[in-house]
Amino acid sequence: MIARQLSERIISKFFKGKAIIILGPRQTGKTTLLKKLVNEDFSAYKTLWLDADDPLVRAELSDPNLADLKRIIGKTQIIVVDEAQRISSIGLTLKMITDHFKSVQLLVTGSSALDIAQGTTEPLTGRKYEYLLLPLAFEELQNHQGFLEEKKALHNRLIFGAYPEIITTEDSQLDVLKLLSGSYLYKDVFKYKDLRRPELLEALLQALAFQLGSEVSFQELSATIGADPETVRRYIELLEKTYVIFRLRSLSRNLRNELKKSRKIYFFDNGIRNALINNFSPLNLREDRGALWENFLMSERMKYLSNHNIYVNPYFWRTHQQQEIDYIEDLNGKLYAFEFKWNIKSKARIPLSFSKAYPNHSFKVITPENYPDFLLPEAT
Repeated sequence: MIARQLSERIISKFFKGKAIIILGPRQTGKTTLLKKLVNEDFSAYKTLWLDADDPLVRAELSDPNLADLKRIIGKTQIIVVDEAQRISSIGLTLKMITDHFKSVQLLVTGSSALDIAQGTTEPLTGRKYEYLLLPLAFEELQNHQGFLEEKKALHNRLIFGAYPEIITTEDSQLDVLKLLSGSYLYKDVFKYKDLRRPELLEALLQALAFQLGSEVSFQELSATIGADPETVRRYIELLEKTYVIFRLRSLSRNLRNELKKSRKIYFFDNGIRNALINNFSPLNLREDRGALWENFLMSERMKYLSNHNIYVNPYFWRTHQQQEIDYIEDLNGKLYAFEFKWNIKSKARIPLSFSKAYPNHSFKVITPENYPDFLLPEAT
């Protein structure tokens, strides 16, 4: 098993009186991670595993009373609720367990933000530790197979991504990706009560895949897929809550000509994006190398920040005159600006207007030569 960065952080929170919630896309290893922790690190504890794919489990945990929960839990010391987003009113059930069974450690997984399942965020306020498990990160893979081996795999990662099954079964990568990129990856969205036209979802995903690395307009997307802008906005929000995509806002503070309401949308995995447009051609035959490189770096940076519990405000920057910076992090009042270049010979300078407007900044160009510095902690 490839060791996950979150393991030690999660272990340190066991039996602290709060629920531990692991969210993330389907098939990123949430269940596997919890099984390892329970069976190896906490094997002496009596564990009850409740799989919400089981109709009986869903029925029993949907709006139970305290007496029901006492019978279900018995003398259990660890309770695992797997795929909790499938359970109606799951938030209230988890709150009851946390409040009334103080000695029990509650572990929860979900492949979508649990408020899709009718309000988990509010009931668990102050009662949870929440973690995001994404596809395998560069740091995890280089820890597993070595720095040089993982650098050699860069082209493969740009095309096929880094889902665990993609890494462990390289002879069937196409089959795995076609399965994942179908409705399986975002099937929780189809159960959402406001999804009136599910056929638009795949059309929207394809449209987003073709606009990778570009600013997106809800108005233009609505014209492309034949839906109104409000439907596009709502579907994008649902795709974010199922961890298929994430969005980046534009930085706008000091200059009149800065784009103020623009957004870029990225996929959490390059392989999923390529599967949606059915393009697995090698990099030397592709015209979208720059977009793939940008998406790879953005998704890997999100993994790095999440795994290391680093909170930043992320942006891109662009003006009406097409001056731009690919990625900016606002950390404690300082702006860290990055430009992504696939061609290592490409030159990039920070726009003078940005430097004048935001003097407290640093700037770095990220290429295939130095990208590990962007995705790993500083060497000590």
